[in-house]
Amino acid sequence: MRKLQYLLMTLSALLLATPAFAQGTGDATSPYTPLAAGLGMALAAGLCGLGQGKATASSSEALARNPGARPGIFLFLILGLAFIESLALFTFVIIFLFVK
Repeated sequence: MRKLQYLLMTLSALLLATPAFAQGTGDATSPYTPLAAGLGMALAAGLCGLGQGKATASSSEALARNPGARPGIFLFLILGLAFIESLALFTFVIIFLFVK
């Protein structure tokens, strides 16, 4: 019990000290920024594609089980796909803002 208390106290001290480590040097450009932006966009696009595929598969399975619920399923499918796609678009906008 005492070791857990020391562990939690240490973690809380580290978490409270993080703003001190967040001070920048004034020049935040890095030669790896375009690489990180490309990897971030690839990750966002890939995971959004997986999410859209899962949403479409689930909605088609739901339509096969209950064809009478088509309007409700279609509405939430389109809404979900729009939210998923907006995540990739937000990533794209953030990349354009930070990569010069």
